[in-house]
Amino acid sequence: MISYKPFYETLFKKGITEYNLIFKQGFSANTLYRIKKGEAISTKTLDALCYALDCEVCDIIRFEKE
Repeated sequence: MISYKPFYETLFKKGITEYNLIFKQGFSANTLYRIKKGEAISTKTLDALCYALDCEVCDIIRFEKE
């Protein structure tokens, strides 16, 4: 299962809010809703998040065996 726990840890470390991602970086509220609910996001979105947060993929998602 893909976990977005690292995403929230990265936001906290960098002092970035979801509000900032939506209103200043241009991400949709639906994208952040999908992340919060653990639903799938596209690799294009993952790429855009890495660029906006200046981080690696492992700073956003992690695979966890159930």
